[in-house]
Amino acid sequence: MKKTATIILGLALVFAFGGCSNGGFKKTKSGILYKIISDGKAPLAKKGEFLKVDYTQRIKGAGRDTILQTSVGSLPTYAPVDSLGPVYNPAEVFNKLRRGDSAIIVMLADSLIKKSGQLPPFIHKKDKLELTLKVVDVFKNEEDLRKDQQALLDRKKQTEIKQIEQYLASKGIKAQKTEKGVFVEIEKKGDGPAVDSGKAAHVKYKGQTFAGKVFDSNMDSAFGHADPYVLTIGKHGAIEGWDDGLRLFNKGGKGRLYIPSMMAYGPNPPQGAPFKPFENLMFDIEVIDVTDAKDLPAPVMPSQMPHQMPGGHPMPPEPRK
Repeated sequence: MKKTATIILGLALVFAFGGCSNGGFKKTKSGILYKIISDGKAPLAKKGEFLKVDYTQRIKGAGRDTILQTSVGSLPTYAPVDSLGPVYNPAEVFNKLRRGDSAIIVMLADSLIKKSGQLPPFIHKKDKLELTLKVVDVFKNEEDLRKDQQALLDRKKQTEIKQIEQYLASKGIKAQKTEKGVFVEIEKKGDGPAVDSGKAAHVKYKGQTFAGKVFDSNMDSAFGHADPYVLTIGKHGAIEGWDDGLRLFNKGGKGRLYIPSMMAYGPNPPQGAPFKPFENLMFDIEVIDVTDAKDLPAPVMPSQMPHQMPGGHPMPPEPRK
């Protein structure tokens, strides 16, 4: 399951760089400071199990307290429990946690520099990287994790669908909802071949946020790619919302797709994208052609959109503005 792997990987990358005085804090063998608030009732998490956590990662130092990443207002995430040696990684603390525990984990930037050799420029040598987390649940295996995560994602998607419904109602827009949850405003259906599984759709598009911020287009030469975007329907050549919504058109069709974030980029927008995680998106589209896909060359992706980008960052993201 791609979203499961992405979220686990995303958390691992956050923790890999996440990190006070010693008041009430203990220290791992590698030197990480941590404090656990626990009632001691639940069993300790074991190697091979998975934590479901809410977390906030922040930088503290030189008069600043800046959030790097947080799951607050978003979705909890998941982390595997393992038996790590003294590697200066917050995961050293995970097997000391129980369901319901809260924890503060602190890493020193100068220690990270000694371990890794370098850090992003917005992290200074005397900074402290603090990770606070709440253990929402503990799962014994990945199968249980996936079931929980799917239920979580389904609830999030339904919330986003309601947001789009409210937006359309407020604007007096009539749109058709697909079974999967994309809303399609059809300006012109088209009278050529239908967009269907196995067919290649040649599409002109303009992507924007619900606030009206245009983030990519091949209708506007300013974005540097004017050729139609070609995808084979049913082959994951674009975000799920495109694959679903375009099926309501034929060659010559024009309209707009209103796509829940969980059928677009969800928690992992492309690096540098001007929209936030879990932001619903809309696309103006025009189906220029519909052809057989079997003889098509491999598509050349635009620089950012609308293809699915891998999640996670090799370094912590820059502080929020």
